[in-house]
Amino acid sequence: MEGLEQFIRFTGFANITIEHCIMMVIALIFIYLAIVKEYEPLLLIPIGFGILIGNIPFLENVGMQIGIYEEGSVLNYLYYGVVKGIYPPLIFLGIGAMTDFSALLSNPRLMLLGAAAQVGIFITFMAAMALGFSQEQAAAIGIIGGADGPTAIFLSSKLAPELIGAIAIAAYSYMALVPVIQPPIIKLLTTKEERVIRMKPPRAVSKLEKIIFPIVGLLLTTFISPGALPLLGMLFFGNLLKESGVTRRLADTASKSLIDIVTILLGLTVGASTQATTFLTPQSILIFFLGAVSFMIATAGGVIFAKVMNLFLKGDNKLNPMIGAAGVSAVPDSARVVQHLGVQEDSTNYLLMHAMAPNVSGVIGSAVAAGILMGFLLNVF
Repeated sequence: MEGLEQFIRFTGFANITIEHCIMMVIALIFIYLAIVKEYEPLLLIPIGFGILIGNIPFLENVGMQIGIYEEGSVLNYLYYGVVKGIYPPLIFLGIGAMTDFSALLSNPRLMLLGAAAQVGIFITFMAAMALGFSQEQAAAIGIIGGADGPTAIFLSSKLAPELIGAIAIAAYSYMALVPVIQPPIIKLLTTKEERVIRMKPPRAVSKLEKIIFPIVGLLLTTFISPGALPLLGMLFFGNLLKESGVTRRLADTASKSLIDIVTILLGLTVGASTQATTFLTPQSILIFFLGAVSFMIATAGGVIFAKVMNLFLKGDNKLNPMIGAAGVSAVPDSARVVQHLGVQEDSTNYLLMHAMAPNVSGVIGSAVAAGILMGFLLNVF
């Protein structure tokens, strides 16, 4: 009977709480959105299932070493790649190896839209401080506005490791909900006449330009923001593997097998880090709210700045302001949203290639912003 009592005490039924049930419902919502709605399934299924894994009730601190926060457990070892910021640069390597920067190179001024969209990061940074978060925590929360999960995880691992779980879940949630969040904001800020503006076709970009870009891009961005070196170094390295034409095997590995493996590990461990005992707090809910505000401001910032640019442009040089919304880092989902809205207004107006320019520059911009925040806030002296 004593052994039976101990067995029962160790089961999930004896340790479950209402918080565990809430987190399991959230996990099922993530999985539903991924499978039924097809919102970023490559992210939401690993994260959703990870939330289930992390919220199976068990008796903690008895030496079983199964929880993600228990030293010596398998999940704890896998989570090390999140806590120490190992996974995000590997994700950036894969992104660089699969990204074509031709749209940006053909019209470099569109990079300004990617920069303008980062306004959400800094406004939310100030708002989070006003709500009582420390400067470091506020910076990590603000980066959610870039809609860049790896960058959010990287920065929070450096500045606010205690908030990694909430920040990562918020960042990836809003990345997945881009098709839901962005269209109403875009339509609110643009007129029918603006949404049907046709942009002239992008010029052809030479192979030499594509090869030079990752080298020059690395030097320019990392001299400005050395803190972003792990992210941008891997991003531009992956892009050089792709564009050089002589390292196809390496580029294929980085853009397929490697990024897939890291995405699985990252999503699963980030999801598992949301243990109800440590995750479900008023602070986490506030982070979700601030993340939503940050993302909406970033979207609006890109659209508004495109409208401002149009004040100084004439004729076929004018921009369709909708492409400004693609200045966030959700590649290529934001660009697809702009393309979808453009086709809704005019079935012959194709904006995808134009929107990809601010979209990929947003990836660079959010990483630069993260490096700048690190430079301001890390206490190195």
